[in-house]
Formats: sequence, structure tokens, C-alpha cells
Amino acid sequence: MSGRDTILTRVRQALSDVPADESPDDVAVPREYRRSSDGARDDVVDLFATNVRDYGATVHRVNPDALPRTVHEICRERGVRTMVTAPGFPEQLVTGAGVVLMRDDSPMSPSSLERADGVATNAALGIAETGTIVLVSGSGMGRRAISLVPDVHVCVIDENQVVATVPEAMDALATSATRPITFVSGGSATSDIELVRVEGVHGPRVLHVVLVTSDTA
Repeated sequence: MSGRDTILTRVRQALSDVPADESPDDVAVPREYRRSSDGARDDVVDLFATNVRDYGATVHRVNPDALPRTVHEICRERGVRTMVTAPGFPEQLVTGAGVVLMRDDSPMSPSSLERADGVATNAALGIAETGTIVLVSGSGMGRRAISLVPDVHVCVIDENQVVATVPEAMDALATSATRPITFVSGGSATSDIELVRVEGVHGPRVLHVVLVTSDTA
């Protein structure tokens, strides 16, 4: 008997006492895990920033007036000369830095994306307990491809978009379930069998999260 046959046999044996007319909806699933946080709003945002940094990403906490200058400084620091943005992203944040704008209207071909130095997007949500940004295909975030190919990703997110827990994020994303959703926790990285860390393999190597807040501390 093959390994596949062994596994399937065990599954059938485990399900042998399930009535044939029973559906998954007939059995209540206890959901007793923590679904939200009782913490203060500032603590939730602080936790998000801390966990994003733990993944090796850079967090910039700025007020709205400082947002354009911050994006410009990131571009200069990282040597970004061409930047891809999605329709709906405020292009003045990019063009004011003297960066050539490559708007993904057409959409762009894979080879064109490969020639871009960076990508700038908004975010749909941030998850504090995991340090994750969530991108939903659409205005300001565009196609999944544009956030996976360029080497530098600049993501602008408002502190009011940060939720405490993963269940909160799932509830908030329920209405977007039919659209592509991307969860990003730090820059792209992987390790081979010898545990040698390689960055930028299947996504941007560098992630800058610009957290727009009234508190710049």
C-alpha cells in the first residue's frame, strides 16, 4: 500500500461514524479564542509598529503634513528612481521626489515591473499582533503582482486602519473575500536547508511602512 493509500484509509476510518446526510453546518464549532483586544488604541498601534520592526521592516510614524517628505526621503535613501503605483494612490507623494512614476493602468508587463526600482501602495489593514499589512486588490493597492516584483515596497497606512487581532482582520475583510488579498509580514525572505537567509526571493527585499498618525513620537 502506498503512503497516499494509507493516509486516505485513515481518513475514511476517522469519518466512518459521520452520518451520510450530515453537513459541516450541522456541527457547531467552538470559537473561544480571543477575537479582539481590550487594550488602549495607542497601545494597539504601538504593538503594530513594534512587530513590523521585528520583521526587519522600517516604520515611519508621521503626521499627514510630513507624509510627502517621508516618502521622498525613503526614495533618496534607497536610490529609487522609478516607482510603480496603482490607480488611486496619490501620485504627488512620488513625483515630488523627482522619481519617475510608472502607473499600473494597463496593466504593466512582468518585464516592465522588473525594471522598476520600487512600488508604493496604500493598505487595507494592519494587524498589530502579527505585524502584518494587508493589501486588497483595488484602488491604491492595485494588482498583487506590483507588490511582489519591485525590490522596495513603500506602504502608506493610517493608524485608524490598524486592528489588534487576526480575527478582527478577518471580520473586516469579509466583504472583500472575492478579491485577491495579500498578507505581508516584513520583507520577502527565505532560508535554504542550511538555514542561510536569502532576502528578496519572492517579493520586495525592503519594506518601509509609513504609519500616518497625529502622534510623531
